Amino acid sequence: MYETEQRVRSARETTTTAGATAAAGVPAAPRAGERYERYAGGSPELERRIFEELARDLMLVQLKIRKRSGARSVDRAFHAKGLLGVENAALRFRADLPADLRVGFARPGAEYPVIARFSNASGLRQADAAPDLRGVALRIQVGQEETHDLLMTNHPVSHAANAREFVAFAQAMAGADTALRKGLGLYVKLPRKVGRRAAARMRRNIKAGTGRTVRSLALETYWSRGAMLWGGAGPVRFHLRRVPDAPQGPSPALNDPDYLGHEMAARLAQGDVVFELCVQRYRDAERTPVENGATAWKDSPSVPVATLTIPRQDVGTAEGRAAALRVDGLAFDPWNTTDDFRPLGNVNRARKAAYEAGSAYRRGQRFVTPVPRRNAVASRILGRGFRAVNRAVPWHRMPARLGLLNLITLREGLQRHDLIDTEVREAPPEPRQMPPAIDEEMLVRRSFDGSYNDLSEPMMGSLGTAFGRNMPPVYRPSLFDVPNPVTVSRQLLRRLNFLPARTLNLLAASWVQFQVHDWVNHRRYPVGTRNVEVPLPHGMTWSNLPGGTPEGVMRFAENHGVRAAEGEPPILFANTASHWWDGSEVYGGDESVAMSLREPGGAAELRLEDGHLPLGPDGVPLTGFRENWWLGVSLMHTLFAREHNTVCEALRTAYPRMQEEQIYHTARLVVSALIAKIHTLEWTPAILATDTIAAGMRANWSGPPRDWATRLGLWLADAHALTGIPGTAPDHHGVPYSLTEEFVAVYRMHPLIPDDYEFADHRTGRSLGSLGLEGILGTAAEDVLRRTGLSSALYSFGIAHPGAIALHNYPRTLQRLEREGEIIDLSVVDLVRDRRRGVPRYNDFRSGLRKPRVRRFEEISADPDTAARLKDVYRSVDEVDTMVGLFAETPPEGFGFSDTAFRVFLLMATRRLQSDRFLTVDFRPEIYTPLGMDWIARNGMNDVLLRHCPDLAAFLPREASAFAPWRPALPEEPPPGVLGLA
Repeated sequence: MYETEQRVRSARETTTTAGATAAAGVPAAPRAGERYERYAGGSPELERRIFEELARDLMLVQLKIRKRSGARSVDRAFHAKGLLGVENAALRFRADLPADLRVGFARPGAEYPVIARFSNASGLRQADAAPDLRGVALRIQVGQEETHDLLMTNHPVSHAANAREFVAFAQAMAGADTALRKGLGLYVKLPRKVGRRAAARMRRNIKAGTGRTVRSLALETYWSRGAMLWGGAGPVRFHLRRVPDAPQGPSPALNDPDYLGHEMAARLAQGDVVFELCVQRYRDAERTPVENGATAWKDSPSVPVATLTIPRQDVGTAEGRAAALRVDGLAFDPWNTTDDFRPLGNVNRARKAAYEAGSAYRRGQRFVTPVPRRNAVASRILGRGFRAVNRAVPWHRMPARLGLLNLITLREGLQRHDLIDTEVREAPPEPRQMPPAIDEEMLVRRSFDGSYNDLSEPMMGSLGTAFGRNMPPVYRPSLFDVPNPVTVSRQLLRRLNFLPARTLNLLAASWVQFQVHDWVNHRRYPVGTRNVEVPLPHGMTWSNLPGGTPEGVMRFAENHGVRAAEGEPPILFANTASHWWDGSEVYGGDESVAMSLREPGGAAELRLEDGHLPLGPDGVPLTGFRENWWLGVSLMHTLFAREHNTVCEALRTAYPRMQEEQIYHTARLVVSALIAKIHTLEWTPAILATDTIAAGMRANWSGPPRDWATRLGLWLADAHALTGIPGTAPDHHGVPYSLTEEFVAVYRMHPLIPDDYEFADHRTGRSLGSLGLEGILGTAAEDVLRRTGLSSALYSFGIAHPGAIALHNYPRTLQRLEREGEIIDLSVVDLVRDRRRGVPRYNDFRSGLRKPRVRRFEEISADPDTAARLKDVYRSVDEVDTMVGLFAETPPEGFGFSDTAFRVFLLMATRRLQSDRFLTVDFRPEIYTPLGMDWIARNGMNDVLLRHCPDLAAFLPREASAFAPWRPALPEEPPPGVLGLA
């Protein structure tokens, strides 16, 4: 495990450094061979995007082949049928190797072990006598840290000139297992995709390559068809040809469907099989084109450089069969090489994306989710219809069934238009000296830092990756202080009188911060090293440090940004938490923290002292996320640390042979999934209290109601909604998974926090006293919890209301907050962060979410007084800050926040589940254990509360979630007075 984490960190550091260099506008050193290449789309980045789409198309080809063939698993899109696989071949370079070809591992007399796989080219496992090409893949093993994969086919040219034609042919011929289907593919589908002229040329090449009988794999010549660099010698094409004295052998038995493999086995049983590896040198772009794979290099003579020997052996033994099975499972890729031997040309560059996607799909490490045609058609029709209807009747005023269908249509539109990839990607592709290896443990457990959730892109969503975007950023330095954020805070945000949210309790406020600490955290510079300065309104001063001198500016630590390209704004930021829903706020985001939180001696349980979290040297409990600590998050951390330990004990009892490390990781999976379920099915319907939302969240988790009308609508609009997300494959909707800056902006819900708190004994209802918010912040929180007791603290939060998410309801305590050695106004910080991170202002934010722009302040809020106050602060509706607009907007009935904020929630709530391997394809008993799956299915927030505080049973709501107000205990006599809390 430790070695895996070290590899991940090393890979991240390398990627970050390279990405930062490229992003910073520093001219990269010219890549070897680059002068011979021309990029599709005109640039490496545009070409990369094209190739990503082509890779997805090839995955769909694999899926179609699987369905047509009736196979139980996905196979290779090409070269599916292996004919021979050996691990003991050898490549020896010639002693007279020409001087200009002596590059890297290519040294006179050098010999290397080779893995070799011979195959038919088709994606179908058909009889060897069927018309087809044959291929060979070699993996030259130079050392523990260096390999070179060479791929060849037994025809000098490709049927496709470029990657687009290659994929078009694959799509046209996918699953073509009969003469009729092959004819339709070649003469109908292919011309539609590439044009008649290109289709005719491709058919000629295919006929030339497949229109003859192959007698023996040992007698064929295999051509690279694409170019590769050979160090300073420049581009070459290579081929593998039989040696002149190779024996012919008997005529093949064509009625044997596997005659080619049998013939090779018989040949090897009698002696070695030997080939010559030859290269053809580049001459010029006309005679030896690099970008066109359909043109032969006729004017370039073959130069023998090495000999490949497959030694005499019996491949039919158990040992030989086992070796063949291992070879068949390998993913050969021409980009497994060094920079001196990098592949060249359009088709080869496309192979990097295509082979990685195809092999990951075949291994169950990457997934593709085809959209049924009916869904695509219905989505377009419903989208137009609902857009027209919503001008008069918004979704939340519709009957529940129709509203649910409207929401699904809205979400699909957001998935198409409001996911922006911000990661620095590899363009053009780079070689790698070794094929990537995945630690087997990562298949069945969450990593500590979020890596290896997506096995095909191990760093996706991990700690340190960038926040994504739901809309293009709007970065306007000239408006950073317009209007003055301090003025905005004082005039529109400051709490005048506490406005309660009467449908919720304070546990709902605690819960959302508990979740946000799992999801998002921007790293700040140390206090005093790099600051943001906000000018204060005339006559106002502010002390930025405890005991500091009043100043005319408000100052606070700036966020660390990812370096931008020259001339680009610094609006890309890394998340110092993992983006996944993985319970990292409880377990920690790296191995050292996670291990320090466990009981000593390798036990699976988390450390607790008399049921409470142990205190660190600073007085704040030791847990996964310790910043911004207050009593509300302490309650949640304590509950779920206890829940983890209870799950551990249950697993240990049910599976006595399970090792402690496995118990720990399984319990973590179970608790994290239970948290996700509670948020989806309980917290969300509590704060968005409508029947439509409740049905939508149930559909997300476990599928829709059973009534035929709802199911018919979902069958038409979104077939995946019929099963619930845990029954589907992961789907990133075309953009690598990350949480977004807009998601962060929406989840700023500080008005939920009251400024004062009343505590009561849950057994009697008697008051234990009251405290201000400052009395339960930071180190003070644990003293209050221990003196009050967990049950009474939970009860006190359960019967109290949070604040409404509205203007004039921002906690005053948070407007003068001491944090990490600085004094900040958190409301000002929130406003400034959005402006500087390029989060669009409210009107642009609405527009980015496909909502109509507002033209007047009165359209933001139906309250005349609110509209008048907005006019006093802002010159125009286009200047209204996003947070202010979201707080001012009149929410739908039953909603705890605005419909505009809900649009981001609608998109990202589904995405948090749907992208996560452990909440989709690996949400299964084999990973979680049957006990774990049952635990998640049977339990909710009420169960967690009662398991650890059974004496709260009488107070929990009967017909609502634990986040609704609890029944208060009625004191039998007047309170005896304060019990030491005030």
